[in-house]
Order: sequence, then C-alpha cells, then structure tokens
Amino acid sequence: MPFIALTVGIVLAAIDQVFKYLIVSNFELGQTQPLIPGVLNLTYIRNEGVAFGMFAGMQWLFIALTVVMLALIIIYMFKKRPQSPFFYVTVALIIGGGIGNLIDRIAYGYVVDYLSLTFFSPVCNFADYCITIGVILLAVYLLFFSDKKGRKA
Repeated sequence: MPFIALTVGIVLAAIDQVFKYLIVSNFELGQTQPLIPGVLNLTYIRNEGVAFGMFAGMQWLFIALTVVMLALIIIYMFKKRPQSPFFYVTVALIIGGGIGNLIDRIAYGYVVDYLSLTFFSPVCNFADYCITIGVILLAVYLLFFSDKKGRKA
C-alpha cells in the first residue's frame, strides 16, 4: 500500500502541475475568468507566502518544512505500514499537494494559484485542496480509526 499511496501522490502532483501550466500559458497575471458563474472563477495569481499569502519571501523555510514533512510522512508510511486504506488515501493527498506546491517554490520562488471560490476569498490551487482535504481526513483517521486495539471498550 505505501507504494500505491506514493504513486497516487505523484500522479496528483502531476495533475496539479498540468493545471498550473495551463493557467500560466493561457492567462495574464491577475486575469479572472468564470468557470462556474457565481461559484468558481479561474484567477491567476502568484503566492509568495503560504495560506492567504502570509510570510511572503520566506521560500527557503517553506521548502525546508515541506521536504521535512514529506520525508516524515513517507518514512512513517513505509516503516509502520498501517493497515487502513483510509490512512493511505489521506497521505496520498498530502504527498501530492506537498510535492505540487514544492515544485513551484523551487522552480519559481512562488506558488501558482488559480481557483477562486466566490464564497471563499483566497485564491488556491489543486495542490492546496489536496493538502487541506488530506489533513482533514488524516485528523478524522487519527481521531476515530487509528489504534483501535489500544482503546478501551
């Protein structure tokens, strides 16, 4: 299962990079185009920070933290080999999103963001959503599904 999760994570990162390539190739910086009118827009921006553009200009720190977190997740996954497929889904999402944004930070010094929900102000990207969903699902896994043998009835 760890190899499958890692492969899925790499595929998700590749999908993220394809989306970003299409945006950069077809949009001017700052350009917005409705995708689903009233719900979802494509808006090309460059994010030099993390969530909501915070801590801009600290790319070296984000690169280092991402590499460390990805390494820890991958090492844990291969050493412990949890039996739950749910765990592997969560880490595949986190790995894919982490790699997708890491590629941008290393290659450009910023992350390409392009998904703008009309009811949620920050512009994000596919990798951001993979990470967010993966972390939420990981929290659910840790709270409700991990270490069942060690819990009292």
